[in-house]
Amino acid sequence: MIMKPLIYLLFTILLASQASAQEKWDLRKCVDYAMQNNISVKQADVQARISALQLKLAQLAKYPNANLSTGLGVQFGRSIDRTTNVYSDVQSLYQNYQLQSGIEVYNYNRLNNNISYAKFNAQASLADVEKAASDAELSVCTYYLQVLAAKEQVVISQLQIEQTKTQLSITQKKVDAGALPELNSLELEAQLANDSSTYISAQTSYEQTLQALKGVLSLDAATPFEIVIPEATSIPILPFGELQPETIYQLALNTQPLQKGNAFRIKAAEKNIAVNKAYMYPSLTFGLNLSTNFYKSFQKYDGYSVSGYSPNGDKVTVGGSDYYIASPLVSLHQSKNSFEELWNGYSNQLSNNFGQTLGFSLSVPIFNNGQYRISYEQSKLTYKTQLLNKESADLTLKQNIYTAYSNAVSALQKRNAGIKSVESNQKAFDFATKRYELGLLSTIDLLSNQNNLLRAKLQQVSNEYDYIFKMKLLEFYKGQGLKL
Repeated sequence: MIMKPLIYLLFTILLASQASAQEKWDLRKCVDYAMQNNISVKQADVQARISALQLKLAQLAKYPNANLSTGLGVQFGRSIDRTTNVYSDVQSLYQNYQLQSGIEVYNYNRLNNNISYAKFNAQASLADVEKAASDAELSVCTYYLQVLAAKEQVVISQLQIEQTKTQLSITQKKVDAGALPELNSLELEAQLANDSSTYISAQTSYEQTLQALKGVLSLDAATPFEIVIPEATSIPILPFGELQPETIYQLALNTQPLQKGNAFRIKAAEKNIAVNKAYMYPSLTFGLNLSTNFYKSFQKYDGYSVSGYSPNGDKVTVGGSDYYIASPLVSLHQSKNSFEELWNGYSNQLSNNFGQTLGFSLSVPIFNNGQYRISYEQSKLTYKTQLLNKESADLTLKQNIYTAYSNAVSALQKRNAGIKSVESNQKAFDFATKRYELGLLSTIDLLSNQNNLLRAKLQQVSNEYDYIFKMKLLEFYKGQGLKL
């Protein structure tokens, strides 16, 4: 009987030690994890890899191409003898080889401009990866601060419960001694129930915000997860003097990923205009062609026999005498080549039939249904679109920064007002407690002061972390990242 409780005790200690040994996640670890697992970051990274391959393809286009081809087959019926170019009506085996190579010598600088176009696109894609990462970082920071605020409210609710319990204990003793009516203790018991409900709501809110943070991290909901809880007062914040909106805006134009990506897209659009323009000009290509072939009939001639002669009507005169010419009647003897015999003379034929061609090819676009001209005009419109996109993005950025600065000023004012509110309600509650202990204040009035203090503290927690987030957002636009 003694062993069973002991086993339970050891099991409880083991679970407690595992829980305490669980590593807590700080903001940096959360952000690093999000960088590796966030879907948007992964998608942007895949697109960047595709752009890098397109750049490599554009770079390789400057080098000569070479293609080797060969064909092996059997001919039936009337076809061309590939070695004599004479029609024949026999079954035969053939094989040919061909090596072709070419390089563009002149293309109105199209290849170089295409490389630059692909290069700027690749750099824009990398900026997109950076933007997706910064968006994920900002989202993680937002939820992280929400978790901190929710956890702080849980702590305040717990302290409120302990405070009410202490008051109830003191009041109950006075009720038992007959110094106070029983109504006082009942009112405190009702307050304790309300405090417990507030605690449960705060705990539920904390768990929900924690799950929301897991969702941003793409972390499985069942994974044990606990974050580092720093003191709000220990979180470093730059002074307003270093976060003036116009200064931040000028810095953000060069540091924000969206602005950098837009700048690269404008450069890419400029090069694309040059690429499409080059298609309307002649191009010169140098080419090389090497070829050879092998041909062998399935039939072979074993010999012949003469069965007689047939006069053909022609005659010659020799010494005054006429002699008639007769053609011999010849029969050819044929048989099929064996598989080994089909390949006789293979290397000699390849050598004898080897041909080489070198030359230049000039292509002059004359009429192509307006495709090149329209593509050129479209590329110029695309360039204008990119300019408008940049202008719109810069305007939005400036509005966001000035709005963030205004919100930060407002959050600071609310935070300072909240501090004074907590101080005032704390003094009021302290005076009320003393008057209550002297029997000069009713329980209802005491609880009213206590609830006012609780609301002020909870609101101040919200104000504090809202102020921190607004200031961190300004630091984010300044390009200093997010850190607590």
